[in-house]
Formats: sequence, C-alpha cells, structure tokens
Amino acid sequence: MHWRVEIPTQWNSHWFIGVSGLQPYSANSPMESEIEPNKVNGVLASSENILQWSQWQLLDSILPTGGFAHSFGLEAAIQARVISGPEDLKTYVIHVLENTGSLLLPFVYTATMLPNMETYSKLDKVLNATLTNEVSRKASISQGSALLRIAASVFSEVPSLKRMRDTLLGTGTVSFHHATVFGLICGVLGIGSGTSQRAYIFITMRDIISAATRLNLVGPLGAAVLQHQIAHVAENIVKKWMDRPVEDACQTSPLLDTVQGCHSYLFSRLFCS
Repeated sequence: MHWRVEIPTQWNSHWFIGVSGLQPYSANSPMESEIEPNKVNGVLASSENILQWSQWQLLDSILPTGGFAHSFGLEAAIQARVISGPEDLKTYVIHVLENTGSLLLPFVYTATMLPNMETYSKLDKVLNATLTNEVSRKASISQGSALLRIAASVFSEVPSLKRMRDTLLGTGTVSFHHATVFGLICGVLGIGSGTSQRAYIFITMRDIISAATRLNLVGPLGAAVLQHQIAHVAENIVKKWMDRPVEDACQTSPLLDTVQGCHSYLFSRLFCS
C-alpha cells in the first residue's frame, strides 16, 4: 500500500511526505508510489506518547537514584518497637505518605509549574531550612543530587537539564533536595503538575514498601497486596494536598520525624535513613 497526504485546502496546495519531511507537491515531486507507510507513521508520531515513556522511566525502580538505600525511618521504627506487625506497617506507610503530601508536595508542585533556576534555588533553600531532621535532610540531598545527575545524562534530548545542573553546581549555594529536583525535572520534561505530584507519592510508597520487604516485615506478594490496598488512600492524600503553595507546607506526623532522626544512633542498620 502507498500513501498520499493532503494538507487542508486553506493552505491552497498539496503536500507529500518525502525523505526530508513534509514537502510541497509539484510536477517534479516523487510519485506517490515512492512514499512508504512507515515514514508516514514516523512523521505523525505523537509527542504525548513519547512523553509517557520518559514519565515511566522516571518512575522506574531501575533508575539508580539511591532510593532503595533509604527506609523513611522504618528501620528505626522497628527497633523502637513502633512497628511490630503488618497492621502497624500499613499505618506507618499511610502516615509517611500523609507527611510527604503535606510537607513535600507543595515543593514538587511549585517546581513543576515554574521549572527555572531562580525558582528552583529559592525552593531548595526554603526546603533545606524546613527539614530540621538531619537524617531526612541528608537522605533528601543524596537522592536529589543523584536524580538530577542521572536525568541530565538520560534525557539528553533536553540539554537545559545539564546546563541548569552545571550552573547550579557552579554557584555552590543549593543542596539539590529530592522533592525540588523531581518537580524541576517533571516541569522541564513537560509532565503535568497533577501527574508529577501523584508520581512523587507513588515513588515514596514504592520505596518504603520495598524497604519493608528487605526488613522481613512482609513478603514480596504481601508487599504487592499492601501497595494495592493503600493506593486509594494515597490518591485521597494527593487530592488533599495537591496544588498548594510552599507557604502551606507543614509537618503532620512529628513522631515519625523524631523516630527517623534516631536512625543514626542505631547500633546496626541496613539503610542510610
């Protein structure tokens, strides 16, 4: 089968898809028989579909950002006897997601909506001052720095990411916190604010349940079931805290923050936080 593509009549001319792209049709133009269907499909490929591939890769656990080196205070909570069984684990995960939504989603949202260096620098400094827990602050900086470095290499079709990273590194005044970096990358890639905020809650839930598996609190199948059970709670948390300004950021579970702060005092530990 061969193809011929016509542009709307208001353009007052006929066009065809050639080797070099869309070209006006004339007597000297190649015959319709020379046009291959796969070239038509290539020219008409949807940019939204390409964006989804980038979005999925950003959420893929294979992306080496170091997220699986952190337990969000879960390891300390186990040793402090705050968690002793599956029900305690479920409650703990929900509280972590609630705290993430109230404290970090405003930063993700603002960074996504305004993905520029000036806004990012301000957000990063505010978040650095907000995270008074030394353990969580170091974990945030470690993951954020790795995420931006990897994103600048992976998404090479967006050179602004590498330029922004190089410029920010040169200033030496930013800390590269994970929430602000994640929002910045989503904004630069063109991912919507609603999707970016849901994605941030998702990776938080994914990482903490993965940590629970490695701490033998739950098996792989049980972890998958737990994640599905909490999904509707996570969606309600996103709806509750999404699209809020940074001024609304707050801590809803101070006990979790206190427990995580004790992580560095553990005699033996598997995770960094």
